[in-house]
Amino acid sequence: MGPHDRRKRSGGEAGDTMNMHMPKTDRGIERNLLRSLRNTGISVLYQDDDLRILWAQNVPAAWAHGDLDGMSDPDFLPESEAVRMIAAKRNVLATGEMESLEISIPDDEGARWFDVWIDADRGNDGAVLGVVTTAVETTEQKRREQTLRALLREVSHRSKNLLAIIQSVATQTGRYSGTLEGFLTRFRGRLQSMASSQDLVTMSNWRGADLRELVIGQVGRYCADPAKNIRLEGANPYLSPNAALHIGLALHELAVNSVSYGALSKPDGLVTISADLKAGETPDALTLTWIEAIAAAADKLKDKKFGSVALERVVPASLNGKGSLTADGNRLEYRLIVPKGNFEID
Repeated sequence: MGPHDRRKRSGGEAGDTMNMHMPKTDRGIERNLLRSLRNTGISVLYQDDDLRILWAQNVPAAWAHGDLDGMSDPDFLPESEAVRMIAAKRNVLATGEMESLEISIPDDEGARWFDVWIDADRGNDGAVLGVVTTAVETTEQKRREQTLRALLREVSHRSKNLLAIIQSVATQTGRYSGTLEGFLTRFRGRLQSMASSQDLVTMSNWRGADLRELVIGQVGRYCADPAKNIRLEGANPYLSPNAALHIGLALHELAVNSVSYGALSKPDGLVTISADLKAGETPDALTLTWIEAIAAAADKLKDKKFGSVALERVVPASLNGKGSLTADGNRLEYRLIVPKGNFEID
């Protein structure tokens, strides 16, 4: 007996076919419930024991458009998902037990996802007459879960990188510290520097940090009056997370040295920091320059302590760039070449 014969046997509308053994009052309630589905994200299909659709309500546009009467799953679903649906429905017909599965339908944005429940429809004598399929779209939830997993992987990756940097800083600080007290003082300062840079990166949703914000955060704390003690010139690039962390460390080392021997040791001292896209020999690179007046005691900068090692080796190597620190007479200059890929210019 075909689907249209079954519909005639029911003697009513398509909505009545699901439970043809029900009283008319119950059928009226059922029709109203089906109409209410139009205002929800719930889809319902009824299929006979040959898995031909007798009626469908609120069918997702991703599945099909128009009338599905008489169709079976392969007529409107992708082959792989139709095979899975048919297998589950035949199992329900055979056992009478509910089945559930998740299916995906390809679309222009990748896929749309649905949670599906398949229940047996039984007659008064308990025999299985067909199956009722209920589907709820979960695409937005699925995409949020995928985004969250991607973010967690990114956080894990960045955390490992940060721990590696901290380990390197701790090792180098210990190598150039004569006492435990000296190590702890310097290491705490460097950790605070990295934490400050990391705060900027985190607030930008891991995109990076603005150079001017980074300078104010790293150098401003050591100034009597940042507005008077810091002069910023040239471009204001947006640094990648890795560049922000390492350039922030370089700025910290320069500021600490300046407080001890240079311009920031005086209330009216001046540090000039410039960012130039045209200086140097490397095309498309950013040249960062720090210039200040220093005292005679700045000869200590020539000793290969961690500060100079960080400025000339650690930071440049982390950016695949170059760094040079010079102290001639009463003038200190630090120059850092930052290759493209570490920054963006608005």
